[in-house]
Amino acid sequence: MTDFPGFPDRPLLIGTRSSPMALVQAGHVADLLERVVPGLTTRTVPTTTSGDTWPGSLTQAGGKGLFVKAIDQQLQRGEIDVAVHCLKDVPGDQPLPKGLVIAATPPRADVHDVLLVPAGSPVNSLADLPAGATVATSAVRRRAQLLALRPDLRMVDVRGAVATRLEKLDGQRGGLEADAMVLAQAGLERLGLTDRIRCRFPLGEVLPAVGAGVLAVQCRRDDEAVATLLHRIDDPRTHAEATAERSMLRGLHGHCNSPVAAHCVTGADGQLGLRGTVFTLDGTRTIRAHLHAPSAAHAAELGTRVCAELLGRGARAIIDATSAGPAPTGGHPARGDSGPRQ
Repeated sequence: MTDFPGFPDRPLLIGTRSSPMALVQAGHVADLLERVVPGLTTRTVPTTTSGDTWPGSLTQAGGKGLFVKAIDQQLQRGEIDVAVHCLKDVPGDQPLPKGLVIAATPPRADVHDVLLVPAGSPVNSLADLPAGATVATSAVRRRAQLLALRPDLRMVDVRGAVATRLEKLDGQRGGLEADAMVLAQAGLERLGLTDRIRCRFPLGEVLPAVGAGVLAVQCRRDDEAVATLLHRIDDPRTHAEATAERSMLRGLHGHCNSPVAAHCVTGADGQLGLRGTVFTLDGTRTIRAHLHAPSAAHAAELGTRVCAELLGRGARAIIDATSAGPAPTGGHPARGDSGPRQ
């Protein structure tokens, strides 16, 4: 029995994807909860989602929402008490499923993207790659920004868990011949694989995805006991920054095949600054906006204003154009652009 009023005398059931990354993230949330509520017990309930098993492009199957749909349905049915998602996998262009709320966003992890190379490669930066080099990444956002930096690069798709991707990069598994790969630093940190990082891209070169590094912890709206419990691990700063970024994405009607990036930061004075960017798929055109708000209370409004600025500069046409087909690969046909998130 915990000392937390109103919470039932049983384990808190935490739903998550069954991938190694997702299990680590769920374990992190469980640790946070058990620290703030002595005596609380938790149990992880892993699920293999349709996003994990779909063999092709997620765009063709309905987008990254496939990673969260089955778990959200379990939460709606009362089979679990909590759902843990990567916020960037939660669709930003549509409301949350009926009856569900994001009750907590723990402190944000690192948002940078990083370059990895095959074992034994002498490459230490993007500039070290030879002309026409092949870079593996599943995100159109990354592809567009990398092509803006190096139009000569050839982009190829890669899917699977982080460990599987690294095995493919090192030639231990077939199906991939690449000179480099781009992944999120946060995921490598969670899995203890930071030794594979060759360089970290500055945010001025590669801006992160909306909600990068943020975990979304959901519960049922009418479950007051669990909602109150989850509020104990919510980080107000992360919450405000994520709110601003998702408000921008929602206004843009961005989808999983949209090359949209955003990053909100909180200054020492509490002021929010939000950078938003929309790219053409080949990286030849970039639309940027950077606005500020006086405090976290204005986070959603800030996202709306940045969205309006981007739309005023032509973002709508670029986003709509992405629906016509997959991202280019630097001269070779694409094989899909949205792989599963670790």
